[in-house]
Amino acid sequence: MQTSLETLGELERRLTMSVPVAEIETEIQQRLARLAKNVKVPGFRPGKVPIKMVAQQYGPQVRSDVISDAVKSNFADAIREKNLRIAGNPRIEPKPEAAAPDLLEFSAVFEIYPEVKVGDLSDVTIERAQADVGAEDIERTIEMLRRQRTRYEHVVRGAAEGDRVTVDFKGKTDGLEFPGGQATDFAIVLGEGRMLPEFETAITGIAKARRRRSRSPSRRTITARKWRGRWPSSSSR
Repeated sequence: MQTSLETLGELERRLTMSVPVAEIETEIQQRLARLAKNVKVPGFRPGKVPIKMVAQQYGPQVRSDVISDAVKSNFADAIREKNLRIAGNPRIEPKPEAAAPDLLEFSAVFEIYPEVKVGDLSDVTIERAQADVGAEDIERTIEMLRRQRTRYEHVVRGAAEGDRVTVDFKGKTDGLEFPGGQATDFAIVLGEGRMLPEFETAITGIAKARRRRSRSPSRRTITARKWRGRWPSSSSR
């Protein structure tokens, strides 16, 4: 394989490579021969298909695959040989007019990583960051961990703040359902503020298999239907 490297810019390079056409043709014939052993053609038994018929049907695709593999393989070898660290994928450019008729020539345009030189660090002073952790920080972290590990248990009372309830609901505007205003088996923790205040207020105090209706300032009516057979849950931390 013959290669030449050009510098197009500060980081851009062009690597020109050539592969003997004989190598390409040899590989094409070997792949067609392997393909002929397994290909199925009406009127022929497996492995008995004439190589010319296989070449007519599969030759263009096999040639394209062989050339693509040759380009990738030779480019990788050239990069290792020249010890280049490329950034991104190369742009492959075929050369229609080769220097010799028995050579397949192509070029790859790519960028390389810049060389970074570390200066003298003997006089550099490094300050280690200090973090003061107070009692409030510890309590806040403990509370966060408690919330992350909350365990809920079934209760037989009305829903209260801090309880997780599972509810079906439908939202309507002027008596008509609006997109995104319906849910089934929707879990809500009362008091977290994830839902409209009017909606949470309507749910508070409700027990299993009950139904309530709430109205928001935007005149949207939300009906909280049955609890799907589930009890409101109290948190245990």
